Amino acid sequence: MIPSIAGQQIVWRGRFLNALILEYQTSGGELMHWEAFKRNNCDGIVAIVPFTADDQIIVIKQFRPPIGKYVVEFPAGLNDRNESLAATARRELLEETGYDAPNLEQIAVGPLSAGASTEVLTVYVARDVVHKGMQNLDRGEDIEIIKLPVKDFYQQLYALENQDTYIDLKLYGLFVLGLRHISATRVTLP
Repeated sequence: MIPSIAGQQIVWRGRFLNALILEYQTSGGELMHWEAFKRNNCDGIVAIVPFTADDQIIVIKQFRPPIGKYVVEFPAGLNDRNESLAATARRELLEETGYDAPNLEQIAVGPLSAGASTEVLTVYVARDVVHKGMQNLDRGEDIEIIKLPVKDFYQQLYALENQDTYIDLKLYGLFVLGLRHISATRVTLP
């Protein structure tokens, strides 16, 4: 028997998140309960791995209230406007960084925190991003744009971590995935 979700109950409704109790059936047929959270009014989450034509990569440093620190991460956002995930990726990259993505390709899909959340992330690589202007941040967003050279990416990235700043763990693997995706045409893996 394949494990499956038998039902769900919302036990708390927030403005942006709901807390759920999931009832699922194990492979042995036993009914169990699991606590999780789900975003409201969201049809997917995207992240963008943006490369410039001169072999730079764009990351952002953003204050994240749940952990009370800054996090260096790739631009990302929620599909909360009933648009395609690719359109969400383009919009979020432009809003958070001021860069446009003329060449955008999906490279990965997977859960963010499979033990606690229903969130699934779709990742895009953006080649040859072009600076178009100022950021257009949402209320409460505090985002610094950082350009790092592809050649010394990890060394430069490690230098950004300190007592007030974490490095998002997804950044390490997504950098390699994005770089491998575009490496045949332009750059050599570090």
